[in-house]
Amino acid sequence: MRYIWATATHKGMVRDNNEDSVFPTSSGDSDDGVILIVADGMGGHVAGEVASRIAINAAASSSADPSDRVAAGNRAIREEVARDPSLEGMGTTMTLLSIENGVATFGHVGDSRAYLLRDGDLRQITEDHTVAAEYVSQGQLSAEEAASHPQRHMLTRTLGLTRFVNVDEIEIELVPGDRLLLCSDGLTEMVRDGLISETLGDGAPDEVAWKLIELANEAGGVDNITVVVVTVEG
Repeated sequence: MRYIWATATHKGMVRDNNEDSVFPTSSGDSDDGVILIVADGMGGHVAGEVASRIAINAAASSSADPSDRVAAGNRAIREEVARDPSLEGMGTTMTLLSIENGVATFGHVGDSRAYLLRDGDLRQITEDHTVAAEYVSQGQLSAEEAASHPQRHMLTRTLGLTRFVNVDEIEIELVPGDRLLLCSDGLTEMVRDGLISETLGDGAPDEVAWKLIELANEAGGVDNITVVVVTVEG
């Protein structure tokens, strides 16, 4: 199989700086496999950007499996905080995708998301680690109610705040024609799944990535927006 990807990030229309990070920072293609990562930093004007960058650098340079790569990102943040205690409280989400031998494996912490578009059907692969999402899993809220719940952004799990973190790992078999999307919540807060699905299925990865960012900004762009789009070819 051949994998063609595009990455894009933008600070949005409201924020002064971009606390998201993405890996790699350029588009590309591979027949062998690839590591792709989105991280959405938090913790203040500078610290969120620092946390997401440190975590991505550590995860990308690791040779471990996806969940251990994400855990390496967590350790790297904690080590930086130990060196500079003024950074205590910084953290980041991370959604990491490893593709090898036709299999996509995700390592995931937080509320950045991974989606699969297959035969016109969009499916969210990851689960949000938020208070509102927990209410949904417990049957206390519907998915529609959670989308506007005041605690929809309150994370229950993140990198950087504790020594150890529980990482979700999900594996799916890919088929030619699949499209994968990784994104920070700056996209999903602004653009509903129906429009994401429609946009994701139409155009080359680079074109699609920037179109998604454009849609989020047109809707208000209240947060940083980062996307990774991957096409699977036979």
